[in-house]
Parts: sequence; structure tokens; C-alpha cells
Amino acid sequence: MLIDVLTHPAMARLHPTGGHPERPERLAVLLGNQHLWSEGRAASEEELLLCHTAEHVDLIRDCDAPVWLDGDTLCTDTTYEAAALATGTAIEAALRGGFALVRPPGHHALAGRAMGFCIFNNIAVAARVAQRELGLERVAIVDFDVHHGNGTQAIFRDDPGVFFVSLHQWPFYPGSGGPDDQDETTLNVPLRPGSGDAEYLDAFDRVVAPAVAAFAPELVLVSAGFDAHEDDPLADMRVTEHGFRELARRCRALGDRVAAVLEGGYELDTLPRLVDAALAGFTSS
Repeated sequence: MLIDVLTHPAMARLHPTGGHPERPERLAVLLGNQHLWSEGRAASEEELLLCHTAEHVDLIRDCDAPVWLDGDTLCTDTTYEAAALATGTAIEAALRGGFALVRPPGHHALAGRAMGFCIFNNIAVAARVAQRELGLERVAIVDFDVHHGNGTQAIFRDDPGVFFVSLHQWPFYPGSGGPDDQDETTLNVPLRPGSGDAEYLDAFDRVVAPAVAAFAPELVLVSAGFDAHEDDPLADMRVTEHGFRELARRCRALGDRVAAVLEGGYELDTLPRLVDAALAGFTSS
């Protein structure tokens, strides 16, 4: 089964961040490698408010000069435009069954504030819109970014209709998602630094797949971060291209309707190959 790639070229120039790891060049190298893609759109304010407070949306929209929202997250006069495009493209991917190649990422963003490079929680808003537009009762979100998806978890913590799974390096930023951080619709799978393909795939087969199957989601959304790769500069994991292909293939097998949204991945030389590997996994039967 083919999976549509959705993106928008404006994200390769908006929200400039200088030498920050999360920079426009991340999307530029992906656009240079992907020749077939559909253009996404900006999320509306009404869509953003499904997961975020009006105060947070206003703060980002009204930013007119560079300001640090936290120690890691920059806001500029074009950040709202870039972040709204990222969220809207994620929404379209969820509705169409596609892979949204977007920046800035989203899974650390909380309802009321930006965090960890993330402005709006792209996958959370996409899940909310998909629930509404597709009439879904059960959505599963599987996050294999190297960092715990704390923002996504917080947004859906009390929602029995969304099952959140995160495989991540632990202990590590942001400090959440430990072995005791679990409930009926929250599954955290903390992995030791240095974990590679074998550890990730074993955890997926042994823990993640049975739990998601028991939830029986009508839609599976994947927070596809590639910063667990062995060459990524921001973490200490050892996942390879083969590992990401297999993670994507396993995610694809979790349900009839599957979509993905790019999160992290900061080594520009390897990121296009890793996205290609995941696309191959998502399209395999």
C-alpha cells in the first residue's frame, strides 16, 4: 500500500533558527530528496484550539521579534506561519493516510506552552481533527522519537479514546516517561542509552504491538522521529536504517488506517535516507 507524502516548501525558509539543531535545512534536504509529494496547508486557529489554549496561540501569532520561549525553543515573526503549516499538514496526513514531513516538530508542545523545539503539538491536533472529521472513537499514537512525547501524553492523559505509546531513551530529556509512568491508555517503554535495532524491535513486538491490538484503534498515528539513529548528535541510541524501516513496517501492521508525522532527526546527511527507509516500511505489506 502506498503512503502519500505531504509537506510544504515554505517550511524550508520560515522560522529561521540560525545554528539551532531544529533549522529550516532539515526540511530543505528532505524536499531535495522527495520528488513526489502533495502540498499541505495551514491549520486554522479553530483547529489549533482543539489542543492549545487561546493564550498560547495568541503568543505565537503575535510574536514580532526573535524571543526564546524556553531554553531550547525560539519564536520569530514567521514561527506562527511555519508551525500552523506543520500542524495543518499533519492534519491532512491523518485524514488521507499520509506521511507529513514538517517542521517545527510537535510532540513536546503542551496545551499552554511551547517546549523542546516544539510550538504546536502537530500530531495531537491531527488526532483531534481526525476524531471529529472521520467520526472515530479510538485513536492510537505511537511515538518512536528518541525523546519522550510528554506533550502528547499530557494532552490525552485523561482521554479514554486515545492510546498513547512512547518508546524513548531514558533517563533523558524531558525527564518523563519512566517505567512507572503508565495507565490504561498510556504506555511508556523507556530504553537504556545505547539501545539499537534489536532492543527497539523486541520491545515493539513484546510490549507495544499487543497493547495497541488490545485497544483496537480505528486510526494509528505515528510520531516518526529519527533522532534515535546511531549518527544523530542529540542522543545516545544506535538504531539503523533497517531499524527504522522495521519500526515503520510494524506500525503499518497495527491498523487498517495509518498515518505518520515527522518529529526529530537532526543529522542532515542521514535524515533523507532514514525517511526513505520509513517510507519503505510504511508501504510494505
